[in-house]
Amino acid sequence: MLKVKNFEIETDLVPNPAKYSVLLPDNYETSENIYPLALVLHGGNGHVGFLKGQIRPIIQNMEKNKLLPEMILVTPHCDRSFYMDYRDGSEKWESFIINELLPHLNEQLRVANGPSNTFITGISMGGMGSLRMGFKHLDIFGVIVAFEPAIEPAFEWKDVNKVDKFYREKSIMEKIFGKPFDEEYWKINNPAFIVSEEAKKIRESRVKIYFEVGTEDVLGLFRGGEFLHRVLYDNKIKHEFRYVYGANHIGPSLKERFINGYSFLSRMINNSDPDKNFKTILQKNIKNNFSKQ
Repeated sequence: MLKVKNFEIETDLVPNPAKYSVLLPDNYETSENIYPLALVLHGGNGHVGFLKGQIRPIIQNMEKNKLLPEMILVTPHCDRSFYMDYRDGSEKWESFIINELLPHLNEQLRVANGPSNTFITGISMGGMGSLRMGFKHLDIFGVIVAFEPAIEPAFEWKDVNKVDKFYREKSIMEKIFGKPFDEEYWKINNPAFIVSEEAKKIRESRVKIYFEVGTEDVLGLFRGGEFLHRVLYDNKIKHEFRYVYGANHIGPSLKERFINGYSFLSRMINNSDPDKNFKTILQKNIKNNFSKQ
């Protein structure tokens, strides 16, 4: 049974102490192995039980069946923060994760360094956070896996229709983005806008991107997912996008969707340069075909 352990870290960036959960490989305590690290960001109503209750059974089964390499997974407990640095500076969740939590994990756990060994995943609010931080910190994260990310189909807040923001509580939005609401601050932290501004950098980084959303998502997040897919596609940024037939924001479909997302992660770990591998196979086939003529 994979073990989940809960820890705290002292910080001045967010409410102190900050809490996080760690899912360790079976043989962590009996080996000297160094493992890849995956951040697993919970959704808006997530808590300590997310990693233990929803993710652990998936990871345990996949590792047991050799469908996923052993790794260390960490879930920081971030309330409904959007994983954002608040506009007024009162709480700095992104800075905490990037500048304090990750260095702390590198010191406390046997994790491999570099983007080829560091991944960021998340669901709903956590999917939005994983996309935003993944796009902004390409030197840290080599793979992004976002499940039903809570993103809007627009570059600017003024273009977001009511149907795509009805679930955004005004008090939470003003707490994070300022009162009055700072539309410019929202824009520069919007994953789609980040892609539009940093397309060349993201494309050249060769970061591996996976995101998905259900066709029946009650929050309508399929519109934001399709919008981001089009922005990535138009900017020639390779990615995998799944529009999951019949799937809602919650429910039994999530198990299979988690498996699909972590299967993508496994593929990227085992084949870090798919283009190179494909070209090698193609060149070999062309050579063989010509030699037979």
